[in-house]
This record gives sequence, structure tokens and C-alpha cells, in this order.
Amino acid sequence: MANSFRMVYHYNIMIPIVSIVGKSDSGKTTLIEKLITELTCRGWRVATIKHNRHGFEIDLEGKDSWRHRKAGAVTTVLVSSRQVAVMEDVEEDYGLADIRERYIRNADIILAEGYKGNPHPKIEVFRSELRQERLCGPEDNLIALAGDRPVSAGVPCFDRNDATGIADLIESRFLPRKKS
Repeated sequence: MANSFRMVYHYNIMIPIVSIVGKSDSGKTTLIEKLITELTCRGWRVATIKHNRHGFEIDLEGKDSWRHRKAGAVTTVLVSSRQVAVMEDVEEDYGLADIRERYIRNADIILAEGYKGNPHPKIEVFRSELRQERLCGPEDNLIALAGDRPVSAGVPCFDRNDATGIADLIESRFLPRKKS
């Protein structure tokens, strides 16, 4: 049993993380949706992590799982024949590596939305019409820019709708083996 846990843990550490960052309304979620579709069509298993700095609730008042948590459960796992959801009280905002180690098992790549301050590779989504400064540069582990116009960024630049090109970059950098 201990050996199988180590194998899962070791595999888990190796799942690459790429953060999709950008200002509010820049198109991060839209790009992630397109990348998920493109990468899964290529045979890759994609996990996502979405950061919400304001917190969230997924449990409905009065439901059994809500009642379990209201009674004091620190972790509640909802299970059906097709889904599992974990609600856990935490003492701190977990970093991406912590989330990967604790929760993500069956994936080839993790796409994270947000987490601009993390050390993992980043693709920034940029909309010139928002007239805002970019968030990242190459020193922030920026690997690409996805925007609405070409800019000088010191990294590859893509149209923000070019999910195929961005997926090619992700695949070549982080998923070098071909799925069969």
C-alpha cells in the first residue's frame, strides 16, 4: 500500500502546471475553454484550477452535505456514480503545487486560471482595448502572450483566439510524448 501511494505521489509531482493569467475580462476563461477542447481532442487529460480570491460556496443550504458541514465536518466528499467533489476547510490559500499534490491525479497537464504570482509557466491574455499594463514579463516565467494585437513581449505572441497554436506550444514544451 505504501509503495502505491508513493507511485501516485511521484506521478502527481510531475504533472506540469501552466497558468493562464490576465486582467479581469481579458478572456482567460474563454481561452482555457478553447485549450481544454483542443488538448482533449489531441488525447490529453486536462485538469483545471480556478482561483477565486473572494471565496465561494457550492453547497446548497438544507442539503445533506451542507448539513454535514454545518454540524462541523472539516471535509465533506460528495460522490455519485460519475462525479466526486471535495469540500474542505483550509487554514490558508493553497498554492498550485499544494493543490496538485492534494487533489489532482488523473491528468497530463493542469491549466490554472489566475495565480499570477506563482513560479509556474504563464501565458498572459491581453486586450489592448482595456488599456491596462501587462501583468508579466519573461522574468515572471511568462512563456507566451495571447492578445488582440501583436506586441513586443520577448516571448511568442499569439492571437488570443489561436487555441491551436497555443496548444502546440503547450504540447511541445510540456507534453513532448505523443498519446497513442
